[in-house]
Amino acid sequence: MDEQRTRGTGPPPRRPWHGPPPGWGRRDEEHDRPRRPWRSTAVVTAFVLLGSHFAAEQQHGERVPLDAFGRALLVVASLLLLWRIRYPVAVAFGTAAAALVYLGAGYPYGPVFVTVALGCFSAVVAGHRHAAWSALGLLWAGHLLVAHWLYRWLPPSGDSAAGWGQELPIAAWVVAIVAVAELTRVRREQWARERAERAQAARRRADEERLRIARELHDVLAHSISVINVQAGVGLALLDSDPEQARTALTTIKAQSKEALGEVRQVLDTLRAPGAAPRTPAPGLDRLPELVEQAAGAGLTVEVTGRAPALPPGADLAAFRIVQEALTNVVRHSGSRHARVRLERARGALRLSVDDDGPATGTDAGGSGNGLAGMRERAAALGGTIEAGPRPDGGFRVLAVLPLDAEEDSR
Repeated sequence: MDEQRTRGTGPPPRRPWHGPPPGWGRRDEEHDRPRRPWRSTAVVTAFVLLGSHFAAEQQHGERVPLDAFGRALLVVASLLLLWRIRYPVAVAFGTAAAALVYLGAGYPYGPVFVTVALGCFSAVVAGHRHAAWSALGLLWAGHLLVAHWLYRWLPPSGDSAAGWGQELPIAAWVVAIVAVAELTRVRREQWARERAERAQAARRRADEERLRIARELHDVLAHSISVINVQAGVGLALLDSDPEQARTALTTIKAQSKEALGEVRQVLDTLRAPGAAPRTPAPGLDRLPELVEQAAGAGLTVEVTGRAPALPPGADLAAFRIVQEALTNVVRHSGSRHARVRLERARGALRLSVDDDGPATGTDAGGSGNGLAGMRERAAALGGTIEAGPRPDGGFRVLAVLPLDAEEDSR
């Protein structure tokens, strides 16, 4: 059976540093664009109008009374916030300009600066920090000009220069806006990176699980179908001349297909209930005699030397599948009807070799590319190695070295 190898999708493309973080702004499902924040803008507009009206009463005689033009400036500065998600730069400069005109017209100090704070905050969070800083700098520079130089020609008449001491609270206000906005931006980018890392880890786990299941299905079906194919040929050849031997071949086919169905069902149960314990234990090297018997049913004599040490479950399964795949390749691709399996412990690792004397009977000498790739993946997952290739004296050898203290990463 050919195994389809899935490739990882790789890390997601990195978002430009100045671009908006994912999820910033709710999107309209019909038009695929950010929804305008009507409710919050309405609340801000009401707060600015009411707060400015109260400020006008408190500053009566000191500043120009709030008239229709002043209220229009307040409404414009507030309604610009409707576009703060889609056009954050334009809103930052627009609110700063409206507040500067309001200030230059001599209207009362009040919550109009809240609109500038929200506009610049949105721009920083969206990644346009330099534009937000520029808008705040424009407003501050304009305030300095109005309060210390241009007050002579601007309303209210008879106004005097502002004290330099009042610039400290304004500077603190600007620094606070920038600090809160930068903190929010950093947190949003951190959350976006964490979401991307979690998604990438989930994709990697899914890819590893698909590869593991593909290896299991390949090893189970390739071995079982090879045995069934050989026994079916024997049964057909002896059906008339030796019915008893043909019956034996059919019995072997039935037993082998039943075992294959059981193992495939176990793999499919893993797909239906990820993380659930298997109904039957995974095969290991303790089932090596059974594997030798199955190979004998396919006409292959297997000689086993050495004894396997105690292995962790992942390494035990990998060692069994490697032997199974190697013997299957001998049955399918070698002219030899004799194979040797050798197990030995050396330097904290299991050395497992499967040899046959050849010659190769097909174009895939030693086995299919998928089978060898699956063996290498199993060994690599445990930190081991696989060497497979022709021997100098003829035949083919598969040599696996598996650490005794390793556990498969993808399990």
